[in-house]
Amino acid sequence: MLALVPWILSHPGTTITELARRFEIDEREVERDLELLPMCGLPPYTADRLIDVWVAEDGAVSVRLAEYFERPVRLTPAEGIALVAAGHALLAVPGADTAGPLATGLDKLEHALGARGGVAVEVGGAGAAGALERLQEAVDGGEQLELEYYSFARDEMTTRVVDPARVFHAFGEWYLAAYCHRAGGDRLFRVDRIREVRVTGKQVAKHESTDGGDEDDLGSLVYRPAPDDLRVRLRLAPEAAWVVEDMPTESVTPRARGRLDVVLPVSAAGFLERLVLGLGPAAEVLGPPEAKAIAADAAARVLARYETST
Repeated sequence: MLALVPWILSHPGTTITELARRFEIDEREVERDLELLPMCGLPPYTADRLIDVWVAEDGAVSVRLAEYFERPVRLTPAEGIALVAAGHALLAVPGADTAGPLATGLDKLEHALGARGGVAVEVGGAGAAGALERLQEAVDGGEQLELEYYSFARDEMTTRVVDPARVFHAFGEWYLAAYCHRAGGDRLFRVDRIREVRVTGKQVAKHESTDGGDEDDLGSLVYRPAPDDLRVRLRLAPEAAWVVEDMPTESVTPRARGRLDVVLPVSAAGFLERLVLGLGPAAEVLGPPEAKAIAADAAARVLARYETST
């Protein structure tokens, strides 16, 4: 969404259809982003601190930045480097103008910092940038791949033969949507958890979509609870209320003293273990019995390691 703003400003009269084509997203997503922009700004969120957006009857989009954008910004060297790194990450978004205002501004900032040519941004961690490029090439060429993949939910390395369908970005991470021959169905793989990519030499039919969900609903893309996934009932303290916002809870019931009872679908025991251990006393597993057993076993293993180390 941040890449949209400089593009619109430098191309007055650009339409929603043109933006969707440029940034490789559908028009509905462009409209949602534009609806969100007027809510972006700084406290106290008065009219002069928010971004204005207009969409004409013919779909032409106009943006007026809040007044604080017009004032010179004084940055420390550390802030400048952080801004350069963030800017380069934005330029990696499909459709970003590598010769537009953002690129020009970054070049000037790098020159002022004495860092021209000295800042490199990797996507998602060591090796992930190369993997991302290789995955996109496989999608474009219809190539079958073999992946060495770390499953976070199960805490194990696996070898997967996959038919890549598309690469996309959601919630700050890059994902590969593909048909997994090991699982026998469509799966999503986080690019930063792919340790190795190998070509099998086989060609596969290109898929329009292989995730089985609505491409506009990124929440369902990242995790779609299956009917047989474990449904865990948790009681959350107020400081753990972020779980409701960050995870696909199926029900939320307010309780006394700001506590919440939630039902959370869980696809793997490892995920539940890390969640409960991370929340500590801010969460209590209410049921079912197998979920309580998973949490108790995880706590016992951690305690045993602690006692051994001391």
